[in-house]
Amino acid sequence: MTPPPSPLIGCAAERIAALTPENPHWIGDRKPGLLVVGAGMMGREHMRVTQLLGWAEVRGMVDPFKGSVDWALSDWRLLTDQPLKVYDDLREAIQDSAVDGIVISTPNHTHHNILQTVCASGKPILLEKPMATNLADAEQIVRLAEAYPSFIQLGMQYRYKAQYVDALYELQSQSALGAVKTIAMSEYRPPFLDKVDQWNKFNRNSGGTLVEKCCHYFDLINVVAQSRPKRVYASGGRAVNFLDFEWQGQSSDIDDHAMVIIDYDNGVRASFTLNMFCQELYEELVVVGERGRLVASEHASFHPDIRSSARLQVEVPQHAAYQAVPVGYPDPIESSGHYGATFFEHIAFNRQLAGQTVDAATPQQALWSLIVASAAQHSMQRRREVDVAAYCEEQGLGDFYAAG
Repeated sequence: MTPPPSPLIGCAAERIAALTPENPHWIGDRKPGLLVVGAGMMGREHMRVTQLLGWAEVRGMVDPFKGSVDWALSDWRLLTDQPLKVYDDLREAIQDSAVDGIVISTPNHTHHNILQTVCASGKPILLEKPMATNLADAEQIVRLAEAYPSFIQLGMQYRYKAQYVDALYELQSQSALGAVKTIAMSEYRPPFLDKVDQWNKFNRNSGGTLVEKCCHYFDLINVVAQSRPKRVYASGGRAVNFLDFEWQGQSSDIDDHAMVIIDYDNGVRASFTLNMFCQELYEELVVVGERGRLVASEHASFHPDIRSSARLQVEVPQHAAYQAVPVGYPDPIESSGHYGATFFEHIAFNRQLAGQTVDAATPQQALWSLIVASAAQHSMQRRREVDVAAYCEEQGLGDFYAAG
């Protein structure tokens, strides 16, 4: 029998066509139950997407900040009249028999310690990006995952944005460009949003802008390059945002722009440009191969009345997208969070709950994205090129780099 189409294979349109309401996994006579750890912006997005997909149910949440809990409960009542348990203790929550999978969406600097606690459950975990704020903690998470009895999926949901799904389909499944030679990624956007205790305004809590905001993009670049990063050079700093910002007597030190160059072992050269003092959101991925150029772009906004629009252009003779074509997901999915990417991230998580193998970001891949981001942060501070092998050796990751 021919297996049914998968909503995680093919271009964006094929993934939408393959969607069915059929749940791939039940626990006895019920849907899998999820626990959301961290009820901030991303935690509420995970709750919203879980309800939209309908393959699992959020059984409860845990968060020490009453304001976040109240906001999440208010959002929840708009979604459903189903009960939602608020746990006072994380250790109690993870051991609840109604919880079958755990989503960690807390501030970056808490990921490592919370994961140590959550892993006592032995249950499947979806850990938000970045996995950690430094390479030592990230490498420890990789080792923990290797011995973990279940799976740990990393929240690199940009892999599932429609324009990048279509770009990767053209590059990998269709080999539209032939051998890839150069990659250029860019993001232009407004400043960091307000978060609990303004944690994202400080390098010590976020890991730095290129770790916090840009590990998604370095993951995409790594996936396209299909090689190990060799050299990184970055220039950037603080130009406009939060120059006079203080919180509890501490001055913000977060960067707001950067330009990064990456050389890979296989000869691919990549660049990344970030600017965080723009009015609107614009992303672009440009890949050039031996046969032509691919451009995947998106114009979005934090304004609710401005719709997202994404396009794919493949400048290869006779290609159907030579003049650029619109891509995207249906409105309910597109508006559910990160322009539909989180929706498909949850499909991947649920299929892994069902024991299926899917193309979702692993802890090892997440560490590679952090290696590039951390090396770029280091390069900006030192104002010099970073040899990635030597840098990994200095950071205690020499064996990991050599094995990569």
